[in-house]
Amino acid sequence: MSPNRDYKDDFQHKGMRRKLIEVLREKGISDEGVLDAMNKIPRHFFLDSAFDKIAYENRAFPIAADQTISHPYTVAYQTQLLQVKKGEKVLEIGTGSIYQTTILAELGAQFVFTIERQKKLYEEQKLFYFFRNQYPNIKFFYGDGFQGLPTYGPFDKIIITAAAPFIPPKLIEQLKPGGIMVIPVDEGEAQRMLRLSKLEDGSIKEETFEEFSFVPMLTGKNQ
Repeated sequence: MSPNRDYKDDFQHKGMRRKLIEVLREKGISDEGVLDAMNKIPRHFFLDSAFDKIAYENRAFPIAADQTISHPYTVAYQTQLLQVKKGEKVLEIGTGSIYQTTILAELGAQFVFTIERQKKLYEEQKLFYFFRNQYPNIKFFYGDGFQGLPTYGPFDKIIITAAAPFIPPKLIEQLKPGGIMVIPVDEGEAQRMLRLSKLEDGSIKEETFEEFSFVPMLTGKNQ
């Protein structure tokens, strides 16, 4: 992520983005709202300028603090499962590059509360004025994702963008009845993508989807 880079989104970038959207459609992403949001967000803005020509390939790229920006397909898949509706309050665990965060805001969430445990990434996010000004409904926090943000909950939707070794109980507590959490669970090289729906009586309905590979979700904060 380059907070001070030159933000240009020319016809070539837009053309590559349209091709990426077609790739996502071919891979099974059918939510037109998600596809439209991803078509509007310049992914290359979230990467070092060295990646400009390949930013719209369906693959992950390195960012600061040994983290990555996820494959576009992974972002689209999680977002589609989350079913964000306009006016909802969303909690994201793992801000990373802010790419996923921005897509949630573009989908019409009233607020996107996002937590980053890596101090270096969090400090860079504070400098990323282009998106902070365009999406004032994004609220940034430096903290432990396992703890969530109880002061700001409960949330309509919760999305976790790192591999959780287990389902964090405090995040379940902060999910509204009728709310949805999307979380990749399991240690090791691959994680099961789960969608957890909190029923009105407080019980949880669990659905299992494809396997993906994420960086691990860790406790605490990293200076």
